[in-house]
Amino acid sequence: MSATTTTTGPSTLLKTPSGRLFSQGTEFKYGDFRDDILQNGYAVVNGAVPRDRALKYADDIYTWLEEFKLGFHRDDRSTIHKDQFPDINEKGMCLGYGISHESFTWAVRQEPAVVNAFEKVYDTEDLTVSLDSVNIGFPNRKDIKPNSPWPHQDQDPEKPGFRCLQGLVNLLPNGPKDGGLIVCKGAHWLSEEFHANFKDEEKIWSWTKEWYGFTEAGQAWLEEKGCEWLKVEAEPGDLLLWDSRTPHYNLTSETDQDRFCVYTCFMPVADATKEQLQVKKMAFEETKMTIHWPNAMHVVDLPVFRDGEADPYNRSKPREPVKLIERGFKLTGIPYLEQMA
Repeated sequence: MSATTTTTGPSTLLKTPSGRLFSQGTEFKYGDFRDDILQNGYAVVNGAVPRDRALKYADDIYTWLEEFKLGFHRDDRSTIHKDQFPDINEKGMCLGYGISHESFTWAVRQEPAVVNAFEKVYDTEDLTVSLDSVNIGFPNRKDIKPNSPWPHQDQDPEKPGFRCLQGLVNLLPNGPKDGGLIVCKGAHWLSEEFHANFKDEEKIWSWTKEWYGFTEAGQAWLEEKGCEWLKVEAEPGDLLLWDSRTPHYNLTSETDQDRFCVYTCFMPVADATKEQLQVKKMAFEETKMTIHWPNAMHVVDLPVFRDGEADPYNRSKPREPVKLIERGFKLTGIPYLEQMA
């Protein structure tokens, strides 16, 4: 039985988008953040979430951590330890505990300016959103292994072209040394050439074809082409966007600044099949996590461990049932199912 409650509206007519990003050619000028995505492979939409609300969402995450009552207190840095809060890996990923359906996670996904940015990119209001996770990064941790660079792109090399725009909403100040997103500027334009040159290389293992890791030889090739790795700086409430072909990774803060963000990825409902939306419906109703692909290409249902054993504090549901506005429920993709053959 689902613990989810929703606010639903009238049936929605699905329209196929026609003017999505890259469809107008590479020289077309939009006069906004889309130009940066075209040219550089990434963009920052400043103030997509009002700063005070972004900081409130960050505060909600601190509260969420404290409510496990394992010893973590936001004002006591000595309590930043794997034994004193939920399992969070060295890259800041939290992959359990119902976090992908917590109130603060869904609140960010429903932020109007966040949704509007993706509407502009895909030229449609008929979008569906990923049920992705939250990044909770603390600096100076000695209780877990270091976060080493892991340059990758989240797209199958055998399926070229613009297919997915990834995103995250930054919730805390994120300066040049505060960790976070690193991108290889402009490398999305070289993706097909790169993979043609490296088609016979021994690849880094991945559990999905929609992930490719760059070897040292691959990184050297990008450098020879003049590509530059950049740290993306952001203020609370900024929306960071990047083409899935853009090589990227994250780093841990070198300062005392924490790094919190919510991953937000949207795509046209028209890009999903009925079968995929049925999986999405199941994931939503059972409050499961998905990867960043909003068509629920992969549902994340991994075991969470504590000291080598199943974590007794893990849970499959958020603290409270999900409550969505009408627009939020449409973003699950569920209202479109009845229209699909």
